[in-house]
Amino acid sequence: MERVSFPPLSRVAICGGTHGNEMSGVYMVRELQKQKVDQAGSLSITTVLSNPRAVDVCRRYIDQDLNRCFTDALLSAPVTESTPYELRRAQELNAQLGPKGSQEAVDLLCDIHNTTANMGLCLMLYSVDYITLHIYKYMQSKMTSMPVTAIQLDTPLSDAFSLESVGKHGFSIEVGPQPNVVVRADIFNIVKEAVDLTIEWLQAFNSGSTFEGGEVEAYTLERSVDYPRDPTTNEITAAIHPQLQDNDFKLLRPGDPVFLTFSGETVKHEGEELYPFFINECAYYEKKIAFHLAKKTTLTFPSVSVKKD
Repeated sequence: MERVSFPPLSRVAICGGTHGNEMSGVYMVRELQKQKVDQAGSLSITTVLSNPRAVDVCRRYIDQDLNRCFTDALLSAPVTESTPYELRRAQELNAQLGPKGSQEAVDLLCDIHNTTANMGLCLMLYSVDYITLHIYKYMQSKMTSMPVTAIQLDTPLSDAFSLESVGKHGFSIEVGPQPNVVVRADIFNIVKEAVDLTIEWLQAFNSGSTFEGGEVEAYTLERSVDYPRDPTTNEITAAIHPQLQDNDFKLLRPGDPVFLTFSGETVKHEGEELYPFFINECAYYEKKIAFHLAKKTTLTFPSVSVKKD
């Protein structure tokens, strides 16, 4: 593959608190703001507490999930007195960091999340973006606190509904397990290392370093699985099976246990071999998702360097 060049990536946004009860991002942003980290060599860094009202009350959201509000349709919807808070806030963030899809948008947007699932450090990437793939590869080679995994979503950044899609390039960091409304030092330090490595890569890129192409493994979403439910009341009738709990990204084979009903019966996995993730994520109960299933794939990408003036 030939080398691809990009303009300098000089404007970076680091966001946290998109979900107001995921505390690593909240405290990471507050720490960066306290240290007045708004310039790092060639980089201009904007730090944003994305959902301040939800952070104040330590809830995921006030009216609706902010991280589902960044589609073009929602960002261009007229604001009225009855517009939910998160939709207004999404439009404010789009004005500050975007507009989405424009030349004025920040060059890279990194949004920090926590999960209650045992996913370790995980990057959520959209379609095939050579910049974010290179940052992922760099993190894989440099992270000391834990390995890094990536989930690649097939949606192009332009069609995505989450905050990182406002930047020209963007990804979210998911780190867990961490309970909601709790901050753990080990998880915080993993987030800090990932953010530091992102900034380090951007500075090296802007200073003229060429990053060699290569390949990385990632997981691509196949489908989501709901809990077994009572057909009359729609209440869940089972919990994640102990043999599946905490085993994110471990291959799930046909016949492997996935649920244990409250009456003591085991429900087994049917269908092809796939990899589960976001197992028993607390925030997904309302979305009727017990876990996602993914295929493992290899992504190939070219060398990249900065465009010379």
